[in-house]
Amino acid sequence: MLVAMAGLPGTGKSAIAARLAATLGGVVIGKDEVRAALFPGAALDYSAAQDDLAVRAVFAAAAHLRRTRPELPVFLDGRTYSKASQVAALLTLGAEIGEPVRVIECVCAAEVARDRIGRDHAAGTHPAGNRTPDLHDRARAAADPLTIPRLTLDTGAKGLDECVGKALAYLGSGLP
Repeated sequence: MLVAMAGLPGTGKSAIAARLAATLGGVVIGKDEVRAALFPGAALDYSAAQDDLAVRAVFAAAAHLRRTRPELPVFLDGRTYSKASQVAALLTLGAEIGEPVRVIECVCAAEVARDRIGRDHAAGTHPAGNRTPDLHDRARAAADPLTIPRLTLDTGAKGLDECVGKALAYLGSGLP
């Protein structure tokens, strides 16, 4: 099973992906971690080019895992899928590996996301150093609505356990 976590920064994609992977015995491949590994230290500039290269590496790793370890659920984390080109690349990945991509979209009120991001940024707990409340605002302003089939979770209105439960129910038909 290949699952893409979609949503703006601070909406809870990583937290839900981690819980789902732990529950289902899967793995999370995170764009921010991959980008940091590809561009260590001073080489990291958070450019769109670096972001896109990191996503290509994430997709290559996901395709490899789905081909070689089909029993292993793979969760893609770190991309918003808020642009048509991002969604098209995701759907192409699914077509290339011959399986549908399940999409879980995380949403929440802007103030909830901004607060989460602000806390993470102040504590230095997120791998993306450019992840600030301002990044969330810019991403929200530039986002196109997601129009593909998906499960949408309001992570501001529902707790983590309830969101994970809904996601597990949604993914249920894709479990071995």
